[in-house]
Amino acid sequence: MAENPLVQLEKYGQSPWLDFIQRSFTANGSLKKLVDEDNLKGVTSNPAIFEKAMGHGTEYDPQFKELIASGVTDVSTLYETAAIEDIRNTCKVMFPVWEKTKGVDGYVSLEVSPYIAMDGHKTIEEARRLWKQVSEKNLMIKIPATPPCIPAIETAISEGINVNVTLLFSLDAYKNVLEAYISGLEKHLAKGHQIGHIASVASFFVSRIDVAIDKEIDSRVAAGDKDSDALKALRGKVALANAKMAYQHYLEVLKTDRWKKLAAAGAQPQRLLWASTGCKDKTFPDTIYVDGLIGQDTVNTIPPATMDAFRDHGTASQTLDKDVEGAKKILSEAQRLNLDLAGVTEKLLTDGVAQFATAFDQLLGSVKEKLETLQSGK
Repeated sequence: MAENPLVQLEKYGQSPWLDFIQRSFTANGSLKKLVDEDNLKGVTSNPAIFEKAMGHGTEYDPQFKELIASGVTDVSTLYETAAIEDIRNTCKVMFPVWEKTKGVDGYVSLEVSPYIAMDGHKTIEEARRLWKQVSEKNLMIKIPATPPCIPAIETAISEGINVNVTLLFSLDAYKNVLEAYISGLEKHLAKGHQIGHIASVASFFVSRIDVAIDKEIDSRVAAGDKDSDALKALRGKVALANAKMAYQHYLEVLKTDRWKKLAAAGAQPQRLLWASTGCKDKTFPDTIYVDGLIGQDTVNTIPPATMDAFRDHGTASQTLDKDVEGAKKILSEAQRLNLDLAGVTEKLLTDGVAQFATAFDQLLGSVKEKLETLQSGK
């Protein structure tokens, strides 16, 4: 166990979470095994993950049959009832981790509907409803970092709801999210409440940035761009540099009097969570987005295949705060070469919302097919 790189992450203040949820995986002890053997500390879900879990196979059929027999025929209700059962069962497996870490880890995330990602008012309403419905201390409600949802994040925190802020790509958006967290805590404290139990992570997406930037680099190199060598030198480096600068901002905020006042009242920092950490480019090491982002007070939510790869041949060492000057140079070079990181991150947010909505369409579509099949008795 001592040699397991996933277990070694604890030495560097990082918590491995699993970016995957499935009923059978929780029920058959596989999730508990990761907790026991790999020091797994949390679980995240999203519409794409639920689509894979529910849309294929038959493991959800018994519950769907029961619900249909009781008169439930609304597709959204069928999905949500099944999802909430999964989240609750997963919360129970992770609860000992929550207790052991005194509420720092052990969280399970459930996302608000991606259909309302551009409506802050509906988002906070749904966040409250899901928080109440699941009713588990170690639940996190996932809210996207779209401009209309930033106030919803602040309101949720001010009401004592744990929040996993998702779809963060740019440093500016992250600054707004951290500000919303701090303001939310200040409001909760001003009402005379304790704040130590409120937890939040800021899910900063990584690999998608390199996929977009490297595609642009490759097409410019193929077209014979005069800066081809300089462009090629940036392949696979911009996302890590971007993440490192987000972490530097986090460290700066921790030094402020405003944060110190909240910390003195028991506040937990809003940890950066590295998301989208599976490597999509076969020319890079498959553990690049785990190896390169290890540091204090952070989380990496890792897809199963990348978790297996990191366990097998990953390297656990403090990397996140190393060569910050180099990271700054990479970003300024990207700017000099007109790689338009700001435009890329803005598009990735729009695309991310659309992708989750598409996954949700497919998920509800597959649940509708199940409903029709089970109703017809086939």
